[in-house]
Amino acid sequence: MHGFVEAALGYPAALFGFALVVVIGYWGLVLLGGMGVDVLHGGDGVGTHGGTLTGFGLGGVPVTVAGSLLIAIAWFVTLAGSAMTSGTAARTGVLAAALLCSWGGTRMLLRPLARLFPPQRAVSRRDFVGRLCVIRTGRVDAHFGQAEVTAEDGSSALVQVRSLTEEPQLTIGRTALVYGYDHDAEHFLVAPFDPALLGF
Repeated sequence: MHGFVEAALGYPAALFGFALVVVIGYWGLVLLGGMGVDVLHGGDGVGTHGGTLTGFGLGGVPVTVAGSLLIAIAWFVTLAGSAMTSGTAARTGVLAAALLCSWGGTRMLLRPLARLFPPQRAVSRRDFVGRLCVIRTGRVDAHFGQAEVTAEDGSSALVQVRSLTEEPQLTIGRTALVYGYDHDAEHFLVAPFDPALLGF
């Protein structure tokens, strides 16, 4: 037991030890529901594409999954290498081997896991065209207006809307139809719509 603790706290295993504690705490919170299931969908960030490490051959799964595997494998290899070697030079070699092993091992493990994470398409402005919205300002005219619109995936957004004609019925709380998007002015075009037509 003493040898394990010494190896875990020594060079180079200690370089990954703190990161491993963070990873374990993170996934513990996920399992307890403290982080929510959205963490499994990844997020945009530096070195990511759609929340995956595609630039390093580790694409297809969220960054959280790939990063956790990288850290766990690197820590295990450095721990095993530290137990079998001594001296700074030898353990520096263990560190280099651990980095290579963690990348190769993670890449191998992610191939079957990638099937569990189908690619997610980001919501675009075009997804709102043709959908109903609820006016959130006192009026909507050719120069002013906001509305809340919900995309197919259930996400909602407060967007800028305009009406090309003076429509007195486009007031707060009323339903309107999003029928276009002005790319230059960056606002949606709306028209009055009666929800009763759809049986709402």
